[in-house]
Amino acid sequence: MDLKSELLKSIWYAFTSLDVEKCGKVSKSQLKVLSHNLYTVLNIPHDPVALEEHFQDDDDGPVSNQGYMPYLNKYILDKVKEGMFDKEKFDDLCWMMTMKKNFKGVPKGALLSERDCFKLFCLFNLLSEDRYPLVMITEEVEYLLKKISTAMSQEWDGKPLEDLISQNATEGMSVWSFLEHMSAGRLLRVTSGEAFSLALDEVFLEMYHNVLKRGYMWKKGHVRRNWTERWFMLKPSSMAYYVSEDLKDKRGEIQLDKNCVIEPIPDREGKRCMFCVKTHNKTFEMSASDQRQKVEWTQAIQTALRLQSEGKSSLHHELKLKRRVQREHSHRERSRSARSSCSSRSSQSDDSNIQEVEKMEKEKDRQDLEIETIIQHARELETRRREAEERERRKQREVQMELERQLKEAETLRDSMQAEMQQRAREAEQQKKRIQELEMTQRKLEAALNMEIQARLEEERARQELERLLQVEEEKKKEFQLLQEQQRALQSLSPIQESSDGSTDEDTPSALHSASQELQDLRASRQRSHQRLEEVQEKLRNASQHVRHWNVQLNRLMTPVTPAERLEHRLSSKRMCPKKEGALASNEFITKFKIRADQDIQDHEGLEEQMEAANLSDGSDDSQGKPNGQM
Repeated sequence: MDLKSELLKSIWYAFTSLDVEKCGKVSKSQLKVLSHNLYTVLNIPHDPVALEEHFQDDDDGPVSNQGYMPYLNKYILDKVKEGMFDKEKFDDLCWMMTMKKNFKGVPKGALLSERDCFKLFCLFNLLSEDRYPLVMITEEVEYLLKKISTAMSQEWDGKPLEDLISQNATEGMSVWSFLEHMSAGRLLRVTSGEAFSLALDEVFLEMYHNVLKRGYMWKKGHVRRNWTERWFMLKPSSMAYYVSEDLKDKRGEIQLDKNCVIEPIPDREGKRCMFCVKTHNKTFEMSASDQRQKVEWTQAIQTALRLQSEGKSSLHHELKLKRRVQREHSHRERSRSARSSCSSRSSQSDDSNIQEVEKMEKEKDRQDLEIETIIQHARELETRRREAEERERRKQREVQMELERQLKEAETLRDSMQAEMQQRAREAEQQKKRIQELEMTQRKLEAALNMEIQARLEEERARQELERLLQVEEEKKKEFQLLQEQQRALQSLSPIQESSDGSTDEDTPSALHSASQELQDLRASRQRSHQRLEEVQEKLRNASQHVRHWNVQLNRLMTPVTPAERLEHRLSSKRMCPKKEGALASNEFITKFKIRADQDIQDHEGLEEQMEAANLSDGSDDSQGKPNGQM
């Protein structure tokens, strides 16, 4: 069956779907829409005026199928070539147009989907007879159902089909009756919709898309010369290979022709079950999974090369023609045997007819045996292929599980490393802050030490000044005591000596008074110096306190103390002697100085009492020596 006959079957469904009144005619406007869609899906340049020019002598009435055929052949079908369009899209367009009118839809709860119905529609057109209206005879229906049962790994049960045929004594079955019976489960017992869809998809690829064989094999590259596992899909004209079975990433294609040769090659490079396909310019080396797969691939490629040499594009078209020829031959033999059985002219003719009938029956039995052998071999190949694919899928699942486990371990390791890096980053940030605090504390401690040094220097100067004043005061006190003794000595002399030495007596009280005044000034200076010393000592205490505070802070930052160590440190610090700490040396000096200052104050108080007594005595003497009570 050529390409034009295949396309006409689907177009016939689309044309009849537009015939609403079922009179065999369609309006020109609908034919324009149909022609436009056919132009688009068949990738033919559009010719919008061709239909009007073809029917320019007719009126605007409807056009019959016979009237549309010349236009269809001339402007559409004669321009179509193999490989320039997607046949599945073309059949899908015709299916969408005809199912709206003729197909009742999938019943609710049925195991078949609308996509499964479309695939059955395409397979029905492939196996239907080449006469209109299109029907599929019982033998072809049985052949298709057996293929689906084999793909489902299910034993074929022909009783439902026999019961249906006995109820409907028609010569063939239309596509709508076929889909209705399949949806209702009257032709094939389906227990799992998913299993049926997978099996139907496999049969659809094999019969509709002419896929002779598919599966994984190792292929050697031409550039890098390494071995890579690829998913191969063999058709009569080519052998394409992809990255995986989802057919998304096509890596190349081997064009097969009558000049191609397939040869086995010995095992090498760690690969076994090897063979090669030689084209006119390249040699493709491949490695199958086992010896059985190698034999199956070799036979399938040889079948494809045989079809190419015979100029055939589809294996199932050839098988269909063989089945048809066999049926016609069997029908002729049965009619001939019937006629020969009815005629009883002579015994010789009867014997020859019987021998001929026996010969034909033997030939038929032989052909049936060959067909059964081919079918059985195909079933075995299909079973082995499924087992190999199941092993491959199991292996892929194991590899995937191992990869997922490694991925989880890598993610766990990455999370732990990230957590560790974050912890180290936090520790580095804390260390940085600690260093900054150390630097700041060190600067504060240096400033406090400088203040303490300045306070100690000021204290030393104030102490030296106070000692100097004390020495001067001591000398003045001695001088004052000496003047007092001289005054007492003068008072003990006679009045005569006092009158003769009147000038000396007058000088002595004035000197005593000036000494007393200087002593009072020195006492006031000493008081001021003492106050200054107390201020400097207070400043020194504050500076020492600051030094101790920042020293403690610096020690805390240098050696961080845990909560358990804090209590121990406090208890040990209470038993520590303060004199062993460097910051308390100034306090010891202050304590000694206070004791010495208190002694000086007591001595000064004694001197003041003596000076007051001396002043009182001087005052009494002066009042006696001067007349009229003048002081």
